[in-house]
Amino acid sequence: TWLKLALESQIAPLIQFAKRLSKYRRGILASAIYPMNSSVLEGVNNRIKVIKRMAYGFRDASYFFLKIKDAFPGKAR
Repeated sequence: TWLKLALESQIAPLIQFAKRLSKYRRGILASAIYPMNSSVLEGVNNRIKVIKRMAYGFRDASYFFLKIKDAFPGKAR
């Protein structure tokens, strides 16, 4: 709605800004609907690296993935 109003405003700088902003509309809306940041992902990656370091020498990949699943049990429903 704001984008439509800005384009119809007859204010040249606002129209230029709205056109420039419209290219990024999908990303802006997605970040507003699904507020996520990379800090949680970085923490998960770091924890997996620690598990991998602790499991050095193990040859069983399924056990390694079991340890990862154990470290991140998820939310109870």
